[in-house]
Amino acid sequence: MKNFLSRLTPPPSASGDAPNRRDFIRNAGLGGLSLGLMFDKMPGRFAAEQEMEFITQKVNRFAKPSELKITDMRVAVLQGVPFSSPIIRIDTNQGLVGWGEVRDGASANYALMLKSRILGKNPCNVEQIFKQIKQFGGQSRAAGGVCGVEMALWDLAGKAYNVPAYQLLGGKYRDFIRLYADTPEADTYEGFAQNMKKRRDQGYTFLKMDFGIGMLADQPGLLVNANNWSVKRQWSDNEPGKLGNYANTKHPFTRIQVTKKGLDKLVEHVGKVRDIVGYDMPLAADHFGHFDVNTAIQIGKAMEPFRLAWLEDLVPWFYTDQWKQITDAIDTPTLTGEDIYLKEGFIKLIDAKAIDMIHPDLASSGGLLETKKIGDYAEEKGIPMAMHFAGSPISMMANVHCAAATENFVALEHHGVDVVGWEDLITGMKPITEKGFVKVPDKPGLGVELNEEVAKKFLKKGATWFAPTDTWNTKDSADREWS
Repeated sequence: MKNFLSRLTPPPSASGDAPNRRDFIRNAGLGGLSLGLMFDKMPGRFAAEQEMEFITQKVNRFAKPSELKITDMRVAVLQGVPFSSPIIRIDTNQGLVGWGEVRDGASANYALMLKSRILGKNPCNVEQIFKQIKQFGGQSRAAGGVCGVEMALWDLAGKAYNVPAYQLLGGKYRDFIRLYADTPEADTYEGFAQNMKKRRDQGYTFLKMDFGIGMLADQPGLLVNANNWSVKRQWSDNEPGKLGNYANTKHPFTRIQVTKKGLDKLVEHVGKVRDIVGYDMPLAADHFGHFDVNTAIQIGKAMEPFRLAWLEDLVPWFYTDQWKQITDAIDTPTLTGEDIYLKEGFIKLIDAKAIDMIHPDLASSGGLLETKKIGDYAEEKGIPMAMHFAGSPISMMANVHCAAATENFVALEHHGVDVVGWEDLITGMKPITEKGFVKVPDKPGLGVELNEEVAKKFLKKGATWFAPTDTWNTKDSADREWS
């Protein structure tokens, strides 16, 4: 109070007199009218400023949204969360900071190239900025920069208006977001059963397993035409191989087939897993490897007794007609979408009745608002939405707000369940996950802040920690897409 009163005391008048502090305190206790009259006795501009400061001293000043401007964008690339994840920090002229995340496995440069296009803009104009930068995104990881920036803009807009991001998307349908977790692999079914018990003890009510032709490779009589492909290295795009790189060869072009003996092996495996998990819990199936439509249908039919929640990415997402062939031929739900950028790709699949469920990854599909639009379109057509996610808690919270605001949401993937220290990467929410669910935060923006002390322990070797990015400040291209 003493410091405040000293700021209220005006300079001495020409006569050397100054207001009596004891009289001021006595008058301040008389109420707002007397206080206002007291300020009126001070010099004009000084009185107005100090009266406003006193009257609004208990008013939350989160920002002046109409005057908010982006002043900087920096990145720090984290490793092992569970994969590599570039974290974006967008700074503003009012001290507010927005956090975003480029999709796992993508380059931070996808975001940095957008810096010159967002500097000086008001981050609260999220959709306007998104429409200006979305031309620089592409399918899968190439969308990571646009989506990461969009996350950070919603974080800033929420903080500026002091509301959670889901509120800016239209409000929430649910208070808790259900997670689904991958099943930890094991060398034996007994070990697998122990891992399943661990997941149940953690509270997860929805699981996903990996099985496919990779587990059949190098065993005689199970696969046709597989010996010349690196079938066990589905994600290794740096191996040329005898017939080409398996990871980068689209499914129909490998001409790999599964024999009857191979199908029986897959059925035996999934049957044992289902016996361990039980039938009360949803169990989905992840990627299967690269093979054609006919093989996909054969595997799909073989899996029908086990009532799997879905079969994921049997062929690339852009083969709409092939997806429809598969979906029409089997009873187990089909699902794809984690690599689709923007709503148009989803709309094509939905309108063709080619899939039973959609599976956007918010860090590729366009960010919070675009993913909600995707979900809303699917909901109108009776299609449920699960969400793919494999990043840090920053991206998870963006997913959580979007999932809360979208009616047809089913479950959100969580790849970092077993990463030690994952929950400590952020502050503002503890715990993040509890019994397989995330409580939707009511704090402004995404509701969390990066815990820099912990996050530095995950810094990718050779990467810098939010270093200056001035080389990306200057725009050197005309961006208009029309003449």
